[in-house]
Amino acid sequence: MPAIPSTDILARLETLNTIGVALSSERDIDALLERILEAAQDLVDADAGSLYLIKDNALHFAVIRNQSLGYSMGGKHGAPIPFPPLPLYLDDGRENTTMVAAVAALSGRTVAIADAYAAGDYDFSGTRDFDVDTGYRSRSFLTVPMKDHDDRVVGVLQLINARNAAGEICAFSQSDRQLVESMASQAAVALNHQRLIEQMEALLEALINVINAAIDEKSPHTGNHCERVPALTMLLAEAASRAGEGPLAGFVMSESDRYELKIASLLHDCGKIVTPVHVIDKSTKLHTLFDRIAVIDARFEVLLRDAEIANLKGEIDQAQYERRVRSLLADRELVRKCNIGSEQMDESLVFELERIASTPWRPHDGATASLLDADELEHLSVRRGTLTRSERDIINHHIVTTIRMLESLPWPSHLANVPEYAGGHHERMNGKGYPKGLTREQMSIQARIMGIADIFEALTAPDRPYKRANTLSEALAILGQLKLREHIDPDLFDVFLRERVYLDYAKRYLTPAQIDAIDWCAIPGVGAELASYLDRTDLQFS
Repeated sequence: MPAIPSTDILARLETLNTIGVALSSERDIDALLERILEAAQDLVDADAGSLYLIKDNALHFAVIRNQSLGYSMGGKHGAPIPFPPLPLYLDDGRENTTMVAAVAALSGRTVAIADAYAAGDYDFSGTRDFDVDTGYRSRSFLTVPMKDHDDRVVGVLQLINARNAAGEICAFSQSDRQLVESMASQAAVALNHQRLIEQMEALLEALINVINAAIDEKSPHTGNHCERVPALTMLLAEAASRAGEGPLAGFVMSESDRYELKIASLLHDCGKIVTPVHVIDKSTKLHTLFDRIAVIDARFEVLLRDAEIANLKGEIDQAQYERRVRSLLADRELVRKCNIGSEQMDESLVFELERIASTPWRPHDGATASLLDADELEHLSVRRGTLTRSERDIINHHIVTTIRMLESLPWPSHLANVPEYAGGHHERMNGKGYPKGLTREQMSIQARIMGIADIFEALTAPDRPYKRANTLSEALAILGQLKLREHIDPDLFDVFLRERVYLDYAKRYLTPAQIDAIDWCAIPGVGAELASYLDRTDLQFS
């Protein structure tokens, strides 16, 4: 065989180096496998080839290419591969020494064959059948094991039909063999590197799921929240990245950016792992480890029996007794009503509670006490929701814990913004949020996105024990008010509506009863132009 000119050798080595750099920068495994095979074909001018990966004691087809036949299977862009894997071991446990790819994988050595039809040591019946079906002629083979940095075979690279300068099929040369072996080694390391990255990412997500599962054990409502907020976050982020004009026109996300935001959204409430469950799931104002309304009911029962005894003893007449019973029953019903959280408690009820609290009763020790103690009165007098100020501080503290937990972790560069994204979802655009009091200009778009997602999920969640779920129109009206109060980002609010993010989310997570008709002119913060656009396109998205 004639010697290869030194200029060709240098060119091939330069090509090999370029391929190595390209392989090391590829982050998609399917695309990486595709590049490995196609680069090997180009390097030695092979007409066809296959790349196999070892899994479960078999060689699985990953990529197949054949230039003459126009076959492109597997990898990132090819058609699905219909062929079964090649076993590395026979049914009796012996090594499969009849298939050349299996031999290369098991021995870790390259196998070069000048003409498959003349190679009596290997079973090429499948190749012959393929040739008969397609009219192809498989002749020369170069089968190279792909070994990683631990000298472990992770796959096999098989090239078919080398071509000379005239385009004629020929045997693979010794230099072809050396070049492909070198490239296969680089490819195996690149493949193993990418697999390790994916395994580490899978481990990270599994650890996050463990944290969320621990929170879910405490509160299934919070667990669902940790699932839905990331989904809504990514829907809004994708919608914002599609904005071709306006204030968000420059916001774009790479795959790495998407992954970073996904991780941040999954971890946005990880601090709740230390929040007491009776505060997280406080369904009534008097609920701690149990609903203390039962204790107060018992006190009313004592007063009712005291009235009955007084009537039987003649201390009060029948009319006084009946008035006393009606008054006690009315007061008990009012206390029960106040125990249920509401959007806004009427101030007159607070005065009534103070009156009821001053009602005397005698416990078992005989000493006179107030019907409601100071702590019970404070809880029952909560104006909105079920939480007292101190309990809200406990709830709010979870974000401080979240930030502290996340900032203590050694994040790699592509996840460096996770603490900022996750820690900013309770901030407000006007700087009056918590815990840092950041303004809109001090926050990333991603953190602002998570703020909207967190609020909208809470407004529409159908599984909270302490409040009813809002309908779409109600939730959007509240969100519009928050826009006007500078709680949320106005540009993202517009994208949330214009791109129908709320509707995509609603179809996935809301009950049918919550998805009601929306009068856009009645939604605060929606300008005339946007309202007109939404009205015109409602049928298109319904």
